[in-house]
Amino acid sequence: MAAKLAGPGGGKYAVDLNNEINVTPFVDVMLVLLIIFMVAAPLASVSIKVALPPANAPPQVKPPRVVYISIKQDGSLFVGDFPTDISELPDALRLAYGMKPGGQTTERVFIRGDQNVEYGKFLEVMNTLQDNGFYSVALVGEDRSGMKKK
Repeated sequence: MAAKLAGPGGGKYAVDLNNEINVTPFVDVMLVLLIIFMVAAPLASVSIKVALPPANAPPQVKPPRVVYISIKQDGSLFVGDFPTDISELPDALRLAYGMKPGGQTTERVFIRGDQNVEYGKFLEVMNTLQDNGFYSVALVGEDRSGMKKK
């Protein structure tokens, strides 16, 4: 038995053209996406304003070797008591820790920043530390745990 694959006429293997679009799968996909966005949109934004209390955590035990990075209000940087530049910061830290150039450390770096320092300058210091293998960073604040509330 032979099958007719070309030419006019019907038959068992004839395929008629269907010029109608089946939109059911399209509608199903769109409804699923709509539900996902309806659920995810409120989770992506914070709409509740909260006045957070100050953190008065008990002082932690200081590690044996403490290296401070100080950022003054004008943006000048210091490693310990020695002035440095943002480009020299990683080498100055490695020198303070007694490390070889290019090495990584698990030592914690303490950052002291003036309360009026520009946020961009602070982020520049943080990015420089991360780019050069200093991943353990602690932020130093004024100890107000012994102060009385007014």
